[in-house]
Amino acid sequence: MSGELVLVTGGSGFLGAHCILALLDAGYRVRATVRSARREADVRGMLKIGGAEPGDALTFAHADLTSDDGWPVAVAGCRYVLHVASPFPPGVPKHEDDLIVPARQGALRVLRAARDAGVERVVLTSSFAAIGYGQAPVPGHPFTEENWTNLAQKVSAYVKSKTLAERAAWDFIASQGGALQLAVVNPVGIFGPVLGQDHSTSTDFIRRLMDGEMPGLPRMAVGVVDARDVADLHLRAMTDPAAKGERFLAISSDFMTMLEIARTLKARLGDAASRVTTRVLPDWQVRLVGLFDGQAAQIVTELGKPRNATAAKAVHLLGWAPRSREEALVATGESLIRLGLLKTSK
Repeated sequence: MSGELVLVTGGSGFLGAHCILALLDAGYRVRATVRSARREADVRGMLKIGGAEPGDALTFAHADLTSDDGWPVAVAGCRYVLHVASPFPPGVPKHEDDLIVPARQGALRVLRAARDAGVERVVLTSSFAAIGYGQAPVPGHPFTEENWTNLAQKVSAYVKSKTLAERAAWDFIASQGGALQLAVVNPVGIFGPVLGQDHSTSTDFIRRLMDGEMPGLPRMAVGVVDARDVADLHLRAMTDPAAKGERFLAISSDFMTMLEIARTLKARLGDAASRVTTRVLPDWQVRLVGLFDGQAAQIVTELGKPRNATAAKAVHLLGWAPRSREEALVATGESLIRLGLLKTSK
C-alpha cells in the first residue's frame, strides 16, 4: 500500500469519513470528493473527531454526481476508487428520479472516469436495498448476495435507486469496463460512532430514540452493522484478489426488531437512554402516521415482515469479522452523548 492514492467519493458523508479513516490508518494517501470547497474543513473536522489529522496525506477534488465536471481530475493517479457517495434522504422525494438519476448516472460517471484513468478496481457502496426487497423472505433461507430486489413489485424510491445503480454498474463493467475491476459492498443499516453533526439516517434514528422524539416503535426489523466494519470491508474488497467481480452483504449477525434495539440502548446506556420508548405501536397507527410523515411512509410496507440475512460470504472469503450488533448500537449512542448531539447532553 505504501502511500498509494485512493479516491473516496462522498468524503463528507458518514460512511465516507469512516472509509477515509480506515485508509489513512492503513497507510494510504486519500483524495476525497466534496461538492464544494466549503466542505473540506468539515471533513477534516470529522476525521479529527475520529482520531486522525492527516495533513497532506488527504487532498480534495470537487465533483458532483449530477455532472461530468471534475471526475477526470478526481480519479487521476489513483489505483483504487471507493465510490461511497449516493443520495439517502430522510423522507420521500417529490419524484423518484430525484434519487434514481443521480445514483445511477453518478455511478456510471465514476466508473467511466476510473476506466479512462487506468484505475485498477472500484468498490461500489450499494445496499441491502438492492438485495432483499420486492420478495418474501423464505424461512430458513437468509438473504445472500445471490438475491436481487424485485423491481416488478412496489418498492420505495431509495430501494429502486440503489438497485438500478448497482445493476447499471455491473452492466457497464461487462460491456464497457475494459480492464477495470468492480467489487460491491451491500450494507444494511449503518450505525457506529458519529463524527459530527452530519451523520446518517440510521444514526439519526438512534438520536430520535434517545431524545424521546418517537412516541412508539413500529413492528419491524432492521439490519445493523458498524460503519467501522463497513469501511474495513471496503478495504478488503479493494485489494483482495478474491473480491474481483463479487458483491458482499455487510451485516452483523442478523436483523433486530425495533424493540430489541430500544431494549439494548436502555440496558447498556442507563440514564442517557431514559427517554427511549419500548412501546410498540399498532400497525394501523403507523400507517396513519405514514399518510403525513415521509419517514413513516417508507416503513409501512415493512410492518411485521420477518427479515434474515447472512454475511457468511464476506466472513469466509475475505476474513471479515464485524463487531456485534449491540456494540454498533451502543457506540452510536455513546458518540451522540460525547459530541453533545442529544437534547439531554446540551
